[in-house]
Amino acid sequence: MNSTTTFWIIAAAFVALALAFLLPPLLRNRQLAIRAGRRSINIAVYRDQMKEMEVDHRNGLLTDEQFAAAKIELEARLAQDAIENGDEVQPVSRGGRVLGAVLAGLVPALAFGLYLQIGNPAAIAESTARGEHDIMKLIQQVEEKTRSEPNNVEAWAMLARTYASVGHWPEAQGAYEKAYALKPDVPAIMTGLAETIAINNDRNLQGKPMQLVLQALEKDPEDIKGLELAGIGNFQVKNYAQAAFYFKHLLKLIPPASPYAQDIAEAHKEAKRLSESGMTGMDNLSDRAKPAAGGASITGQVEIAPALKAKVAANDVVFLFARPAAGGAPVAAIRASAGNIPLKFELTDAMA
Repeated sequence: MNSTTTFWIIAAAFVALALAFLLPPLLRNRQLAIRAGRRSINIAVYRDQMKEMEVDHRNGLLTDEQFAAAKIELEARLAQDAIENGDEVQPVSRGGRVLGAVLAGLVPALAFGLYLQIGNPAAIAESTARGEHDIMKLIQQVEEKTRSEPNNVEAWAMLARTYASVGHWPEAQGAYEKAYALKPDVPAIMTGLAETIAINNDRNLQGKPMQLVLQALEKDPEDIKGLELAGIGNFQVKNYAQAAFYFKHLLKLIPPASPYAQDIAEAHKEAKRLSESGMTGMDNLSDRAKPAAGGASITGQVEIAPALKAKVAANDVVFLFARPAAGGAPVAAIRASAGNIPLKFELTDAMA
């Protein structure tokens, strides 16, 4: 939602709030108010009459029998008046309805008309356009720096991030590739390149993007973007246990009250649910499996033997895992579908 739309929605909400204060008193039953006023007057009159009778009784002007009879008669008249002028509901007066309808249309018209007359509606659009102009100006400045300093890694990385911020993903990928070629061991550049490759490839993280992500996590196990992409990548191939592991680790590194943290928490919850429901075929991995410090990795490619291809469906699940040389439980694993084969892989300590 852009800033212009947001402004008008807020303005409309304030006008509605103003009408909420204005209209109810006008639409309230005026006849009931008049009737309530008349009843209050009658009660006051009856109360005065009662006081007068009490004074007369004390002064001996009324006997006990006369006072009792007069009191009963007065109470009866008061009860009768309450019945005749009680809770009978009268329709809202036509004048109140007309005035309410007029104000309901007039207040918004005056409010918006006055703003359009003396306000500056164009300022909202101008502010948005100015922001876009500033970003494009920044892009031009950084582009000039990369032309004058083609080996400046920071300039290429900044250009890539700026392109990504405005959704120019092909340009962002090109800039990240330049930065990666100059300095391929920077985790932020690796994960940035992985993200742009995936987005430009229908958001598919398998293959080169996941290789870059895992390499980045080997160098920095707490790289925010790397953990997010690793979680998403594993979720894409239904390796829910590993996805939950990455999302859980990521949640420890980001502000818990942020919208981003809420999104990651939902992703972790869903990945954990699917993992525990047995949809992955793998044991739920948790913090008991910590990346080793040796930086070990195994790379290769999985293919299907020609004699078996006819027996394998594209949606069949394939697990690839590594065990210690001495045997024991798997130390790293990948889940994929047969449709992705031939599958290039890399098992690393970051996948423990």
